[in-house]
Amino acid sequence: MAQDLRSIVVGYDGSDEAAAAVRWAARHARATACPLLVVHCSLWPLLTRHLGPVPGVSGSGLEQSAQSILDEGVAHAAAEVQGLEVGSTLLHGLPAQHLAGISAGEKMLVVGSRGLGGFLGLLVGSVSLELAATASCPVAVIRHNLHPDGPIVAAVDASGSPSALGDACVLATASNARLTVVHVRHQPPGYRQPAGQDAAAGAQKVLTEAVRRAGALAPALSVDGRLLTDSSIPHAILQAAENARIVVMGSQGRGILRETIGSTAHAVLHHAHGPVLISRHGR
Repeated sequence: MAQDLRSIVVGYDGSDEAAAAVRWAARHARATACPLLVVHCSLWPLLTRHLGPVPGVSGSGLEQSAQSILDEGVAHAAAEVQGLEVGSTLLHGLPAQHLAGISAGEKMLVVGSRGLGGFLGLLVGSVSLELAATASCPVAVIRHNLHPDGPIVAAVDASGSPSALGDACVLATASNARLTVVHVRHQPPGYRQPAGQDAAAGAQKVLTEAVRRAGALAPALSVDGRLLTDSSIPHAILQAAENARIVVMGSQGRGILRETIGSTAHAVLHHAHGPVLISRHGR
Protein backbone atom coordinates (compact mmCIF):
# COMPACT_ATOMS: atom_id res chain seq x y z
CA MET A 1 0.00 0.00 0.00
CA ALA A 2 1.39 3.42 -0.95
CA GLN A 3 2.08 5.60 2.05
CA ASP A 4 -0.20 8.58 2.61
CA LEU A 5 1.91 11.46 3.90
CA ARG A 6 -1.06 12.97 5.71
CA SER A 7 -1.43 12.09 9.37
CA ILE A 8 -4.11 10.61 11.55
CA VAL A 9 -4.55 13.20 14.32
CA VAL A 10 -5.90 12.07 17.70
CA GLY A 11 -6.78 14.14 20.74
CA TYR A 12 -5.73 12.83 24.15
CA ASP A 13 -6.56 14.23 27.58
CA GLY A 14 -5.87 11.29 29.88
CA SER A 15 -9.45 9.99 30.03
CA ASP A 16 -10.42 6.38 29.32
CA GLU A 17 -12.42 7.55 26.30
CA ALA A 18 -9.39 9.33 24.88
CA ALA A 19 -7.22 6.26 25.46
CA ALA A 20 -9.68 4.18 23.44
CA ALA A 21 -9.52 6.82 20.70
CA VAL A 22 -5.69 6.68 20.64
CA ARG A 23 -5.69 2.89 20.35
CA TRP A 24 -8.25 2.98 17.51
CA ALA A 25 -6.30 5.73 15.74
CA ALA A 26 -3.07 3.75 16.04
CA ARG A 27 -4.64 0.68 14.45
CA HIS A 28 -6.14 2.75 11.63
CA ALA A 29 -2.83 4.52 11.04
CA ARG A 30 -1.11 1.16 10.66
CA ALA A 31 -3.83 -0.13 8.31
CA THR A 32 -3.58 2.94 6.07
CA ALA A 33 0.22 3.36 6.32
CA CYS A 34 -0.15 6.86 7.79
CA PRO A 35 1.81 8.52 10.61
CA LEU A 36 -0.03 9.23 13.84
CA LEU A 37 -0.01 12.58 15.64
CA VAL A 38 -1.09 12.62 19.29
CA VAL A 39 -2.24 16.05 20.52
CA HIS A 40 -2.92 17.26 24.04
CA CYS A 41 -4.49 20.66 24.69
CA SER A 42 -3.73 22.15 28.10
CA LEU A 43 -6.34 24.51 29.53
CA TRP A 44 -4.16 25.73 32.39
CA PRO A 45 -2.74 28.81 30.61
CA LEU A 46 -6.31 30.10 30.34
CA LEU A 47 -6.66 29.93 34.12
CA THR A 48 -3.30 30.77 35.65
CA ARG A 49 0.14 32.12 34.84
CA HIS A 50 1.81 29.86 37.38
CA LEU A 51 2.70 26.89 35.18
CA GLY A 52 6.24 26.25 36.35
CA PRO A 53 7.47 23.71 38.87
CA VAL A 54 7.03 24.12 42.60
CA PRO A 55 10.38 25.21 44.02
CA GLY A 56 12.27 22.23 45.35
CA VAL A 57 9.79 19.66 43.95
CA SER A 58 11.23 17.78 40.99
CA GLY A 59 8.85 17.08 38.10
CA SER A 60 6.10 19.31 39.47
CA GLY A 61 4.18 22.09 37.79
CA LEU A 62 1.18 22.33 35.51
CA GLU A 63 3.22 22.45 32.32
CA GLN A 64 5.06 19.28 33.29
CA SER A 65 1.72 17.66 34.11
CA ALA A 66 0.43 18.51 30.64
CA GLN A 67 3.56 17.05 29.05
CA SER A 68 3.15 13.88 31.10
CA ILE A 69 -0.40 13.46 29.80
CA LEU A 70 0.83 13.86 26.24
CA ASP A 71 3.60 11.32 26.82
CA GLU A 72 1.03 8.91 28.20
CA GLY A 73 -1.02 9.23 25.02
CA VAL A 74 2.04 8.46 22.90
CA ALA A 75 2.73 5.43 25.08
CA HIS A 76 -0.80 4.12 24.50
CA ALA A 77 -0.25 4.33 20.74
CA ALA A 78 3.18 2.70 20.88
CA ALA A 79 1.87 -0.15 23.02
CA GLU A 80 -1.06 -0.75 20.65
CA VAL A 81 1.00 -0.81 17.43
CA GLN A 82 4.72 -1.49 17.72
CA GLY A 83 6.90 0.34 15.22
CA LEU A 84 4.25 2.91 14.33
CA GLU A 85 5.50 6.40 13.46
CA VAL A 86 4.06 8.55 16.28
CA GLY A 87 4.50 12.28 16.70
CA SER A 88 3.19 14.48 19.49
CA THR A 89 2.19 18.10 20.00
CA LEU A 90 1.34 20.00 23.18
CA LEU A 91 -0.99 22.95 22.62
CA HIS A 92 -2.44 25.50 25.01
CA GLY A 93 -6.04 26.60 24.90
CA LEU A 94 -9.48 25.30 23.96
CA PRO A 95 -9.35 21.78 22.48
CA ALA A 96 -11.98 22.16 19.76
CA GLN A 97 -10.33 25.20 18.20
CA HIS A 98 -6.82 23.73 18.26
CA LEU A 99 -7.77 20.25 17.11
CA ALA A 100 -9.78 21.63 14.19
CA GLY A 101 -6.82 23.77 13.20
CA ILE A 102 -4.06 21.19 13.50
CA SER A 103 -6.09 18.50 11.70
CA ALA A 104 -6.96 20.71 8.71
CA GLY A 105 -5.80 18.95 5.55
CA GLU A 106 -4.88 15.77 7.41
CA LYS A 107 -6.25 12.29 6.79
CA MET A 108 -8.56 12.09 9.79
CA LEU A 109 -9.22 13.50 13.26
CA VAL A 110 -9.99 10.98 16.01
CA VAL A 111 -11.50 11.89 19.37
CA GLY A 112 -13.11 10.13 22.30
CA SER A 113 -16.84 10.36 22.80
CA ARG A 114 -16.33 12.60 25.83
CA GLY A 115 -13.65 13.94 28.11
CA LEU A 116 -11.72 16.32 25.84
CA GLY A 117 -12.86 19.23 27.95
CA GLY A 118 -10.81 17.99 30.90
CA PHE A 119 -12.24 19.21 34.19
CA LEU A 120 -14.63 21.40 32.16
CA GLY A 121 -16.15 18.15 30.90
CA LEU A 122 -19.49 18.97 32.49
CA LEU A 123 -20.32 19.86 28.89
CA VAL A 124 -20.36 16.16 28.07
CA GLY A 125 -19.45 15.48 24.48
CA SER A 126 -19.42 19.18 23.58
CA VAL A 127 -15.92 19.15 22.07
CA SER A 128 -16.55 16.03 19.99
CA LEU A 129 -19.84 17.48 18.75
CA GLU A 130 -18.25 20.82 17.88
CA LEU A 131 -15.45 19.12 15.94
CA ALA A 132 -17.95 16.99 14.04
CA ALA A 133 -19.54 20.26 12.91
CA THR A 134 -16.43 22.36 12.22
CA ALA A 135 -13.42 20.22 11.28
CA SER A 136 -12.27 20.13 7.65
CA CYS A 137 -11.35 16.45 7.61
CA PRO A 138 -13.28 13.29 8.56
CA VAL A 139 -13.93 13.07 12.32
CA ALA A 140 -14.09 9.68 14.05
CA VAL A 141 -15.78 9.70 17.46
CA ILE A 142 -14.72 6.53 19.29
CA ARG A 143 -16.52 4.60 22.01
CA HIS A 144 -15.35 1.53 23.88
CA ASN A 145 -17.80 -1.16 22.87
CA LEU A 146 -16.41 -2.06 19.47
CA HIS A 147 -17.54 -4.92 17.25
CA PRO A 148 -14.18 -5.77 15.66
CA ASP A 149 -15.67 -8.33 13.27
CA GLY A 150 -18.72 -6.30 12.30
CA PRO A 151 -19.30 -4.52 9.00
CA ILE A 152 -18.64 -0.91 8.13
CA VAL A 153 -22.07 0.71 7.77
CA ALA A 154 -22.40 3.68 5.42
CA ALA A 155 -25.62 5.67 5.69
CA VAL A 156 -26.47 7.54 2.48
CA ASP A 157 -29.16 10.15 1.95
CA ALA A 158 -31.03 11.04 -1.24
CA SER A 159 -27.86 12.61 -2.67
CA GLY A 160 -26.01 9.30 -2.36
CA SER A 161 -23.62 10.90 0.17
CA PRO A 162 -20.54 10.48 -2.06
CA SER A 163 -17.96 11.65 0.48
CA ALA A 164 -19.33 9.39 3.23
CA LEU A 165 -19.45 6.46 0.82
CA GLY A 166 -15.86 7.10 -0.22
CA ASP A 167 -14.67 7.28 3.39
CA ALA A 168 -16.55 4.07 4.19
CA CYS A 169 -14.84 2.32 1.28
CA VAL A 170 -11.44 3.43 2.59
CA LEU A 171 -12.25 2.15 6.09
CA ALA A 172 -13.59 -1.17 4.84
CA THR A 173 -10.63 -1.71 2.54
CA ALA A 174 -8.11 -0.86 5.27
CA SER A 175 -9.73 -3.18 7.79
CA ASN A 176 -10.72 -5.92 5.33
CA ALA A 177 -14.32 -5.54 6.46
CA ARG A 178 -17.68 -5.99 4.82
CA LEU A 179 -19.45 -2.81 3.73
CA THR A 180 -23.17 -2.38 4.26
CA VAL A 181 -24.77 0.60 2.56
CA VAL A 182 -28.07 1.70 4.09
CA HIS A 183 -30.63 4.20 2.85
CA VAL A 184 -33.69 5.14 4.90
CA ARG A 185 -37.04 5.92 3.34
CA HIS A 186 -38.68 8.30 5.76
CA GLN A 187 -42.32 7.51 6.39
CA PRO A 188 -44.04 9.68 9.01
CA PRO A 189 -46.49 7.99 11.39
CA GLY A 190 -49.91 7.58 9.78
CA TYR A 191 -48.59 8.49 6.32
CA ARG A 192 -50.37 6.93 3.36
CA GLN A 193 -48.75 6.81 -0.04
CA PRO A 194 -50.83 8.71 -2.64
CA ALA A 195 -52.20 6.55 -5.41
CA GLY A 196 -49.95 6.33 -8.43
CA GLN A 197 -46.76 7.20 -6.57
CA ASP A 198 -44.01 4.75 -5.66
CA ALA A 199 -41.59 6.35 -3.20
CA ALA A 200 -39.99 2.98 -2.53
CA ALA A 201 -38.82 2.77 -6.14
CA GLY A 202 -37.02 6.11 -5.86
CA ALA A 203 -35.39 5.08 -2.59
CA GLN A 204 -34.33 1.76 -4.06
CA LYS A 205 -32.74 3.60 -6.99
CA VAL A 206 -30.67 5.71 -4.58
CA LEU A 207 -29.50 2.59 -2.75
CA THR A 208 -28.74 0.62 -5.90
CA GLU A 209 -26.64 3.46 -7.30
CA ALA A 210 -24.73 3.83 -4.02
CA VAL A 211 -23.94 0.11 -3.91
CA ARG A 212 -22.81 0.25 -7.56
CA ARG A 213 -20.57 3.24 -6.82
CA ALA A 214 -19.03 1.53 -3.79
CA GLY A 215 -18.24 -1.49 -5.95
CA ALA A 216 -16.56 0.78 -8.49
CA LEU A 217 -14.52 2.57 -5.81
CA ALA A 218 -13.35 -0.64 -4.14
CA PRO A 219 -13.89 -3.69 -6.38
CA ALA A 220 -12.39 -6.09 -3.84
CA LEU A 221 -14.95 -5.21 -1.17
CA SER A 222 -17.92 -7.32 -0.19
CA VAL A 223 -20.77 -4.80 -0.47
CA ASP A 224 -24.45 -5.21 0.28
CA GLY A 225 -27.32 -2.73 0.50
CA ARG A 226 -30.26 -2.37 2.86
CA LEU A 227 -33.32 -0.26 2.17
CA LEU A 228 -34.99 0.73 5.44
CA THR A 229 -38.33 2.38 6.14
CA ASP A 230 -38.88 4.21 9.40
CA SER A 231 -40.62 7.22 10.88
CA SER A 232 -37.23 8.22 12.34
CA ILE A 233 -34.15 8.21 10.10
CA PRO A 234 -31.66 8.21 13.01
CA HIS A 235 -33.52 5.32 14.65
CA ALA A 236 -33.24 3.23 11.48
CA ILE A 237 -29.53 4.00 11.10
CA LEU A 238 -28.82 3.18 14.74
CA GLN A 239 -30.61 -0.16 14.43
CA ALA A 240 -28.72 -1.00 11.23
CA ALA A 241 -25.42 -0.11 12.91
CA GLU A 242 -26.07 -2.02 16.12
CA ASN A 243 -23.33 -4.57 15.41
CA ALA A 244 -21.17 -2.43 13.15
CA ARG A 245 -17.53 -1.73 13.87
CA ILE A 246 -18.22 1.87 12.79
CA VAL A 247 -21.04 3.80 11.11
CA VAL A 248 -20.12 6.42 8.49
CA MET A 249 -22.35 9.31 7.53
CA GLY A 250 -22.23 12.78 6.04
CA SER A 251 -22.43 16.03 7.98
CA GLN A 252 -24.70 17.99 5.70
CA GLY A 253 -26.87 20.32 7.75
CA ARG A 254 -30.03 22.05 6.64
CA GLY A 255 -29.70 25.08 8.87
CA ILE A 256 -28.59 28.64 8.06
CA LEU A 257 -25.24 28.29 9.86
CA ARG A 258 -22.22 27.30 7.82
CA GLU A 259 -20.60 25.43 10.69
CA THR A 260 -23.35 23.01 11.53
CA ILE A 261 -24.16 19.34 11.54
CA GLY A 262 -27.34 17.75 10.27
CA SER A 263 -29.95 16.65 12.77
CA THR A 264 -29.57 13.02 11.71
CA ALA A 265 -25.79 12.99 12.29
CA HIS A 266 -26.32 14.85 15.56
CA ALA A 267 -28.79 12.22 16.81
CA VAL A 268 -26.61 9.29 15.72
CA LEU A 269 -23.57 10.79 17.46
CA HIS A 270 -25.50 11.12 20.70
CA HIS A 271 -27.08 7.67 20.69
CA ALA A 272 -24.74 5.28 18.84
CA HIS A 273 -23.21 2.57 21.01
CA GLY A 274 -20.17 2.23 18.76
CA PRO A 275 -17.80 4.49 16.82
CA VAL A 276 -19.14 7.03 14.34
CA LEU A 277 -17.26 8.68 11.47
CA ILE A 278 -18.61 12.03 10.29
CA SER A 279 -17.42 12.55 6.73
CA ARG A 280 -16.13 16.11 6.62
CA HIS A 281 -13.82 17.50 3.95
CA GLY A 282 -12.29 20.91 3.36
CA ARG A 283 -14.53 23.50 1.78
